[in-house]
Amino acid sequence: MAPDRGSRADGQTTGYHSISSKDATQEVSQEPDFSSDEDSIAVEEAEARDEAREFLAERADEGQNFTVRGVLVGLAIGVIICFSNMYFGLQTGWVSGMAMPAALIGFAFFKTVARHINYPFTPVENVLVQTVAGALGTMPLGCGFVGVLPALNYLLKPEENGPLVLGTGKLMIWAIGICFFGVFIAVPLRREVLIREKLKFPSGTATALMIGVLHGNEKGAEKQENPMETFRRRSQDMRRSRSMDDQRSHTADGPDTASEPGTEADRRSDWKAQIKLLIIAFGVSAVYTLASYFVPPLHDIPILGLPLAHNWLWTLNPSPAYIGQGIIMGPATTLHMLLGAVVGWGILSPLAKNKGWAPGPVEDWETGSKGWIVWVSLAIMLADSIISLGWLVLRPAIQYGPHYIREARERIKSGNYRPLLGLSSPVSKGAYTPLSATLSASQAPDQKATSLSEPDAPPEHLVSNRVVYFGLFASIALCIGATHIVFASLIPLYATLLAILLALLLSLMGVRALGETDLNPVSGISKLTQLAFALLIPSSNPNAIIINLLAGAISESGALQAGDMMQDLKTGHLLGAAPKAQFYGQLIGSFVGAIVSAAVYKLYTSVYAIPGGMFQVPTAYVWIFTARLVTGKGLPDMAWQWALGGGCIFAVLTALRIVGQGKNWQAYLPGGIAVAVGMYNVPSFTLARTCGGLVSWWWSRRGGEEGTVIVLASGLILGEGVVSIVNLGLASLRVPHL
Repeated sequence: MAPDRGSRADGQTTGYHSISSKDATQEVSQEPDFSSDEDSIAVEEAEARDEAREFLAERADEGQNFTVRGVLVGLAIGVIICFSNMYFGLQTGWVSGMAMPAALIGFAFFKTVARHINYPFTPVENVLVQTVAGALGTMPLGCGFVGVLPALNYLLKPEENGPLVLGTGKLMIWAIGICFFGVFIAVPLRREVLIREKLKFPSGTATALMIGVLHGNEKGAEKQENPMETFRRRSQDMRRSRSMDDQRSHTADGPDTASEPGTEADRRSDWKAQIKLLIIAFGVSAVYTLASYFVPPLHDIPILGLPLAHNWLWTLNPSPAYIGQGIIMGPATTLHMLLGAVVGWGILSPLAKNKGWAPGPVEDWETGSKGWIVWVSLAIMLADSIISLGWLVLRPAIQYGPHYIREARERIKSGNYRPLLGLSSPVSKGAYTPLSATLSASQAPDQKATSLSEPDAPPEHLVSNRVVYFGLFASIALCIGATHIVFASLIPLYATLLAILLALLLSLMGVRALGETDLNPVSGISKLTQLAFALLIPSSNPNAIIINLLAGAISESGALQAGDMMQDLKTGHLLGAAPKAQFYGQLIGSFVGAIVSAAVYKLYTSVYAIPGGMFQVPTAYVWIFTARLVTGKGLPDMAWQWALGGGCIFAVLTALRIVGQGKNWQAYLPGGIAVAVGMYNVPSFTLARTCGGLVSWWWSRRGGEEGTVIVLASGLILGEGVVSIVNLGLASLRVPHL
């Protein structure tokens, strides 16, 4: 029986004397009735929760959650992204899932053919399109085609049992073998990180916002927020991502509809303007890319003079695509990269050359300063990765440990031993306003479980545990089998199993980092795996370098796929898409992406000289140098001393960045990964990206919408990526140029 208004929830009396009804009336008039306000808020939230559940169930039941046409369009867009990512990946190691442009292109396509289709293109189908496209498009990185495989194919020395030349068939077997288990890792994490903890996943949230704005209200009436938005707005612990805050209401009260178009005409005008901007940016980039084939010097403009260009490689590559990448990276990251270029190519490179530590030509990876400074950048990356990922592991113990210890002591003192394993998290306590302030003690546990998490899709639209367990086991077996078919006796079975285990554990940290910061530390995860294998595999093993590379590739693949899947699941959750449909879309995209990326890689390597010319494959050098660094092989003179110094400096800086999160001065501390990237890439790429970062800064200063500049950047990147296919054909036909 529920307690009376005048009683506490635990049934104890308040200690007030009995008063008459008249006095009670006067007392009520004198004291504000806070319980009434709390009940009103609780009722509103309960109604919002019910509406959100109905919304999720209704959206998940839509037939458009999984359609053949949606999958095919997603695959077509994904192939374009795959070509683009392979092109840029072999040049600089940079790839992007392009979720927002994929959603925009899918929307534009279906709007164009709207009169010829039988049922409308809905937000949940757009989620499917961008999920499939992203899964396929990121496979050049996920399957190691921009780093590990070029290192194995071209950079292994004979004494390291290299080089390893693999045919197209074996490349496809390898890619298919490692492209699935990361997806199965992500699914069990979904409920914890999305539903209970409600991590931000800013890119996934921004993509959901963009899809919602594009589709708007089918009836053309004034756009209303969907029930999931209403629920999240009313929840007291709602944590909006920066991208949501920037593009939605600037007020803390009322519906978040300020940035959403009010009418169908406004919405149509908005998406047409976005498509127009995308096409213009695509065209500008395409023209430059085609022109650069016939006039190769366009890739290296000596803006600082011929001596610096010829002697120290200080040139500018005015590629619109690299400017677009800089726009997406933002001013802080690109300026940190510029700092890395100045330190690496302006200070360390001349120093190593003049001191005789790197006596060869500057551009030589083996004997020149170009290769020497890579060792310093590797140490910086390792230091940043160890501190950042180590903090992700230690932070829960530091933040929540005292609470758990205190609560455990209280329970032990009371003789209540059984629930020790079920201690509650201090984060979850009071996460939402209780649905009723008058619940009895017996009702509280169920109520708490309900109020802690957001409403979720109906069970029949979730991926079952049976599918997850069977799929994870089968995908691990597939990975082991593919690895040993392709690389035969080069890597022992226990090493493959250990690499997969590390991939599973490190992927958990990667997903959490992605949800909190929008950065998936796949490079750091792979480097940590390489470091671990250097300790486990003796350097006397003739295959130590190969084992090190393959282990890192497996862990990187798992972390990348898990993060990509979770970003897409965040988008789908906000829009009500069925998680099961997204899951199968991701599997299809990954499978096709493994085959396509293997074929595209073979195509590029058969036409272009790798490494050389346009495709220096710096990421491949980073991989092979890391393997040699951690195994103690191949370090040039004075490299380890400077690498150790750089690593120590950035270990301190990374720790300070962690301590300073949310403070103004934190932005002035350089990030280790960004500085390292600026060091191992030649200045021409970094200068172009810095220009893009400054464009992004200028745009934000003038109050422009973030979505608009992202569309601009995406057009610039896609334009060069697509026309690079044309240039590939011209090169294969040996069409003459300057």
